[in-house]
Amino acid sequence: MSIVNLSAYRFVSLDDLPALRERVLAQCEALSLKGTILLAPEGINLFLAGPRDAVDSFMDWLREDSRFAGLTPKESVSDAVPFGRMRVRLKKEIITMRMPAIRPEHARAPAVTPQTLRRWLDDGHDDAGREVVLLDTRNDYETDVGLFEHAVDYRLRSFTGFPEAIAADRERYAGKTVVSYCTGGIRCEKAVLHMQDIGMEHVYQLEGGILKYFEETDGAHWRGDCFVFDERGAVDPQLAPAPVLPESDDA
Repeated sequence: MSIVNLSAYRFVSLDDLPALRERVLAQCEALSLKGTILLAPEGINLFLAGPRDAVDSFMDWLREDSRFAGLTPKESVSDAVPFGRMRVRLKKEIITMRMPAIRPEHARAPAVTPQTLRRWLDDGHDDAGREVVLLDTRNDYETDVGLFEHAVDYRLRSFTGFPEAIAADRERYAGKTVVSYCTGGIRCEKAVLHMQDIGMEHVYQLEGGILKYFEETDGAHWRGDCFVFDERGAVDPQLAPAPVLPESDDA
């Protein structure tokens, strides 16, 4: 499989969005990359695909801007480019929550590494002996494809419904350690900052999300595949394409 698929995000203040969009789009087109990049005042969210040399060249170029110097993508491979074109879009938020008080570009959410979470799940508790509750912050059609064992799944129609769902259920988490997770880290980071804002303690995001968990562990405690937002449909715990099958009409 010769195509490298990258996903990455960074919450960082951006105030030159139209000019930045033009530079980013020109660089992607020069390298014949395809995918989607979102730019907003709060940061960047990117999904790109192309040959190894091309994606590496783009990331080297992007990191020349000090705002993106520490950007670390998640990677997987495929036989073909799973995007039809290259788009660079300007947005109000790189992940829509509609909670303007949440400003991830000013302070990162606390996180646990994939290896730490794997160990906690094996042990049945965190390093302080607290029960660990996994909280899926993705939409319902994503969790239908796969999720962690025993994870809380609010069956969200969109991420904007998360604040209301957690407010109605916060007693569930009292005295426990909460690890929120999502595909690549972006939604679960905002989720943790919101949970901190409403006074919840011992809340963490899974660093790098499900994709980084697959990359750095054996995928233990996960059931199914992981939905991805491109033509592959999903990837399995080995990060190989695993297209989502249509629902059967059989009873």
